[in-house]
Amino acid sequence: MVFNVRDEKLRTVTNFPYQIKEIEHIWIPMKDGTKLSAKIWMPEDAENHPVPAILEYLPYRKNDFTALRDSIRHPYFAGHGYASIRVDMRGSGDSDGILHDEYLPQEQEDALEVLEWIEQQPWSTGHVGMIGKSWGGFNGLQVAYHQPKQLKAVITLCSTDDRYADDVHYMGGNILASDMLWWSSTMLAYNARPLDPQHVGDSWREKWLERLEETPPFVEKWLSHQRRDDYWKQGSICEEYSNVQIPVFAVGGWADGYTNAIFRLLEGLKGPKKGLIGPWAHEYPEVAVPGPAIGFLQECVRWWDQWLKGEDTGVMEEPILRAWIQESVPPEVDYEDRPGRWIEEKTWPNHQNPLKKLYLGNQTLEAEASEAGDWKVESLQQHGLYSGVWCPFGQPGDLASDQRLEDALSLSFTSDPLKTDMELLGFPKLEVSFTSDEPEALMAVRLSDVAPNGEATLLSWGMLNLNHLDGHEQPKALIPGKEYTAVVQLNAIGQQVPAGHQLRLSISPTYWPHAWPSKKPVTLTVHSGTKTKLYLPVRPIKHEENHWPFEAPEAAPVAKKEVLREEHRNRHIHYDLIKKEWVLDDFSDEGQRRLISNGIEYGSTNRNTYTIKEGDPLSAKAQCEWDLTVGSEEWQTRIKTYSIMTADESYFYLTNEVTAFEAEEQIFTKTWTKQIPRDFQ
Repeated sequence: MVFNVRDEKLRTVTNFPYQIKEIEHIWIPMKDGTKLSAKIWMPEDAENHPVPAILEYLPYRKNDFTALRDSIRHPYFAGHGYASIRVDMRGSGDSDGILHDEYLPQEQEDALEVLEWIEQQPWSTGHVGMIGKSWGGFNGLQVAYHQPKQLKAVITLCSTDDRYADDVHYMGGNILASDMLWWSSTMLAYNARPLDPQHVGDSWREKWLERLEETPPFVEKWLSHQRRDDYWKQGSICEEYSNVQIPVFAVGGWADGYTNAIFRLLEGLKGPKKGLIGPWAHEYPEVAVPGPAIGFLQECVRWWDQWLKGEDTGVMEEPILRAWIQESVPPEVDYEDRPGRWIEEKTWPNHQNPLKKLYLGNQTLEAEASEAGDWKVESLQQHGLYSGVWCPFGQPGDLASDQRLEDALSLSFTSDPLKTDMELLGFPKLEVSFTSDEPEALMAVRLSDVAPNGEATLLSWGMLNLNHLDGHEQPKALIPGKEYTAVVQLNAIGQQVPAGHQLRLSISPTYWPHAWPSKKPVTLTVHSGTKTKLYLPVRPIKHEENHWPFEAPEAAPVAKKEVLREEHRNRHIHYDLIKKEWVLDDFSDEGQRRLISNGIEYGSTNRNTYTIKEGDPLSAKAQCEWDLTVGSEEWQTRIKTYSIMTADESYFYLTNEVTAFEAEEQIFTKTWTKQIPRDFQ
């Protein structure tokens, strides 16, 4: 995961309405004696003329890992009349304590104390907004759920309202093999990095060893909760949307893994709300790829001015949703830009937009149901290897390849060439009648745009653990041979499909490495006729919608750095003809850089390997390795982690290992092993 700044197209702003001062480090005391480390940018005269505050609250280390991205954003807010505050959460960066897991009640309780502290400062009006991407987007919503009086508005990017349905752990009730272990291994490595001696003094080494010893591998907890139980409900604001009463601006991109939540938030929240969806991956819209990028920081200031300063900026007179409708493109594993246009919806859901139904024919998609037929699809364990990553960050190789590489491994149905352009906005879904020959099974569904030359570009996909037909809380075994009906919701899309192109629906009982495979090879039988139908969220094309509602991207100057090693990525798929073994090897050198302001050097490499043998779902193995360095001329540290996940018919097996070095000397190593029963997975 690269937290870099693609600033080539940014307009750098140095002449702000307010002169800025920076507080490099300050302690925020908690009631239990813990101290949280923070950095603050604010107008120079804020103590004489108090200002509202903007809080970003993360576990990602303000001194090094997010320093570059913080430098373009927080000074920008300060220059427009805000105290912009970047806080390292308990157990991260220079803050005290141990980070035991993500999104815990303790994290939210600390945030409430941070808001109280902000309110008490002489430079503060007591009005606070929270902004964040991913983890920071999650906890902005979670803190709003508690209704603290200081919090007046939230901007949440690339986040979710449902921790079970839309995060890196499970999707459709299936274990995300590609991301659950990877994200846990990432946090294991991140949490193992030391505190900065410049800020914590001589105790840094003692506190570092304590953090190494006490911080657990999160995957053990996540895999112990394979159903949507109280563990996942905590921190999921969809449990009671009415608890979030303040204005929410929800932002994401079609290439991101979290965009579905924006539509649910717009439908579920009762207070002021707005949604924005661009073509972007998991990144802020002023720097994100695929482009085009927008002047997102200007939009943020308008939002803050409206809700923190009480100025009428007109934001609530604008449509509830702005979305980038993407034009059809050939399949590529990354794009610099996605052509398209902005559209606007005054309400959401827009019940005037019809759902178009298509039925299964003989390898075709038809407007009318034909005579019922049965179509079998067997498990091919390598299906899914060419489907990209679950949550793209905008790195080369993130996106899905030509889906013809996948279609031969699945059951596919293709429409006639479209006679007119079609525009889709929302959730496609498949209502499907099926039988299974095994008591445990999953179903993966893909929707592709097929060009006249045969190239197939992935539009959307979804999957469902078929043992979760009655919900994610009480799974139960299927009766082999019994006919069931499932509804598989695909990820939301905003897409134009041009005349002459075809739509292709593909179904499979495997999707490696996104889904951990079923215990045994499965054959699904799909029943057609009126029982199975594809619903498409068709939006009437409005040709008058052809304007650009945003300013050009701009930001504060990016912090000065020296690049010590350039970043690069390799993503390979190997097949051993003798072993009949497939290996997806994903290696990312995230580079190394030195920050001029504090002299800190940091860098990392990450290798993720996913292995499976044809015909043998129990051969599935996910393996993740990190090698990180952080330090300065006075101190140098290195962290190496190794994580592996395998399974047999009864259990999952986890191994996690951390080794730490000071300079070249190994000072710590620890291995965790865990055996966890399979629970309809």
